[in-house]
Amino acid sequence: MRIHNEYVTVHVRQQRELVNITSQVKAAIEKSGIRDGLVLVTSLHVNAGIFVNDEEAGLLQDIDAWLDQLAPQRDDYKHGSKFESNASAHLKTILTGNQAALALTEGKLEFGPWQYVFFADFDGGRPKRLLIKVLGE
Repeated sequence: MRIHNEYVTVHVRQQRELVNITSQVKAAIEKSGIRDGLVLVTSLHVNAGIFVNDEEAGLLQDIDAWLDQLAPQRDDYKHGSKFESNASAHLKTILTGNQAALALTEGKLEFGPWQYVFFADFDGGRPKRLLIKVLGE
């Protein structure tokens, strides 16, 4: 089995942003030369997530609103009481997960026609890193 690691830095413009990173994942697969196996995409931050879904503007707004409803920005979180006020970002990451495992067959992601990989930054304003690990033959 071969393993290829690709580190990607994502820069967001807003405090919360959902970024389609499918092209970066596909580029890492191409660079790896691996044709069959798995692709693991992992956020290297506790306040940013990874998920797979459709890239439709209304749906992305719905996802963002739903996450905000479940983990709204508030001042009474224990985490934010002394140093930071980003507890809601950490909670949103629990909801999205911080990694996704993707199937790779014949050099292509096993995706349906409307599936894309997203990096969800819930505490933007600084560069964030992620790891794309391609494993297989």
